[in-house]
Amino acid sequence: MTHILIAEDEYDIRELLTELLNSNGYVVTSAANGMEALQLYRSSSFDLIILDIMMPFFDGFEVARNIRKESQTPIIFLTALQDEENQVKGFDLGIDDYIAKPFSLRILLRRIEAVIRRIQSNEVESLSFREITLFPSSYNVFISGNPTTLTLKEFQILHLLLEYPGRVLEREQLIQQLWGFDALGDTRFLDTHIKNLRKKINVPYIQTVKGVGYKLEAPN
Repeated sequence: MTHILIAEDEYDIRELLTELLNSNGYVVTSAANGMEALQLYRSSSFDLIILDIMMPFFDGFEVARNIRKESQTPIIFLTALQDEENQVKGFDLGIDDYIAKPFSLRILLRRIEAVIRRIQSNEVESLSFREITLFPSSYNVFISGNPTTLTLKEFQILHLLLEYPGRVLEREQLIQQLWGFDALGDTRFLDTHIKNLRKKINVPYIQTVKGVGYKLEAPN
């Protein structure tokens, strides 16, 4: 069943959303503030996250920013902030939808269903290149059939390289996608992750394109 995390500081709205989603077949976990939301997110597995923006401790932007550093779990902002600037800020952080309060319960359900359908249609069971096989949904990696343990960032780097075999991915592009900020001329932390990833997979397919970035390609 689809597991949804709701982060909303107003009790009445939180209870309304929980009842609505439970009655439509969703499993719901709720948080009353941003800090609690992050703690719950890191202690369980969720298929979708619904965030208010104006919450105590961490606001919705900060919660979304932290989640996007770790995963691509779908995020919907549900907020009283209706201005364009906040909507743009949310989408720039990588959220999947932005719904302004007051909202229609029927429309909210349809928007949730649309996000879930979109994510499910984009899911890939596995990505492979030569001896490497990666399973995005379970975060498993196998080299010649043997399981290999990677850190989250190593897994994400390998995932990106496997999505675009033979294509050069620029260092700045990788950093922006994985960490959400510009490299500002210092890419050494990415290079360190690449070095560690090469050691763990122990196959010579991650090629350095000097002065540009990296690509996944078998040596000549």
